Amino acid sequence: MILILLALCVVSLSVGSVHIELRSVFHALVNAFTGNFFVSSEEELILFSVRLPRIIFAGIVGASLALGGVVFQAMLRNPLADPYILGISGGSALGAIIGIVIGASSFYLGVPLLAFVGALATVFLVFIVAGSAREALQDNSLLLSGVVVNAFFSAAILFFLSVVNSMELHSITFWLMGDLSRASAREIYVAGICLIIGFVVLYAQSLKLNLLVQGEETATHLGVHVERTKQGLLIITSLMISVAVSLAGIIGFVGIMVPHAMRLVFGSDHRLLLPVSALFGASFLILADTIARVVLAPAELPVGVITALCGAPYFIFLLKRKAY
Repeated sequence: MILILLALCVVSLSVGSVHIELRSVFHALVNAFTGNFFVSSEEELILFSVRLPRIIFAGIVGASLALGGVVFQAMLRNPLADPYILGISGGSALGAIIGIVIGASSFYLGVPLLAFVGALATVFLVFIVAGSAREALQDNSLLLSGVVVNAFFSAAILFFLSVVNSMELHSITFWLMGDLSRASAREIYVAGICLIIGFVVLYAQSLKLNLLVQGEETATHLGVHVERTKQGLLIITSLMISVAVSLAGIIGFVGIMVPHAMRLVFGSDHRLLLPVSALFGASFLILADTIARVVLAPAELPVGVITALCGAPYFIFLLKRKAY
């Protein structure tokens, strides 16, 4: 997974509206620490000021979304569970848009904080609509409640889009479909810190996740405080997802495809599933963003369009497979 990630990073650095030879990319990377570049100043600017921050940012966001999918699928014991399907991405986006409209972006971490509040509110609202968590696990009412809540948030987002001025409308609309073009040092720093903290906390709970997959009753008999564990997992996962959404927009289906594919390859032990899902989630979003950059070059597609084109058929496949 690490080799795949590194290879995709190098390829993504090379391709784009301005093609740079792989040899020049390797020379630039090897000599980056010494300051002796073998590429022109224009290529140096493209590599290290435009493409590399975007690749790092895409990797962080992809890993965060994949980890969120792993946690929700384990807690709900359902391969269709995903932050996007459950409405958490929509709640985070609504909180972020409210922050943009009221001017919270002028404060440090103002928009990510409101996105986090929106994500937590969505979690509690989905569980309230679904009823008890035990009932939700039996009849998939939690997933259906997430779809309903997501539809409500979509309507609220459209309302706010209708009241903003025309200058903000295009940027917000593009951002809602997934926008990694505005990656900067501050966004990378904030998202990276949240990802590291989230991964450490989730990995420490990997054995409890293994027990939750076996069922709440089994986990309780084996010493897991189910409610406390689920609340902690929901909070830390919502934090990661909300930060990713507030900075990169709504990018759907990564949390469905990546964990399910890695589970088929590496098994269900979360001590292995968590790190490989994070690595492959980063690789997948880097690949999707690279395709989004080059398919209509010099114009760009939102990365959410690429993930949706891949994820929607995969979601239908899982839904039909689960039905049988």
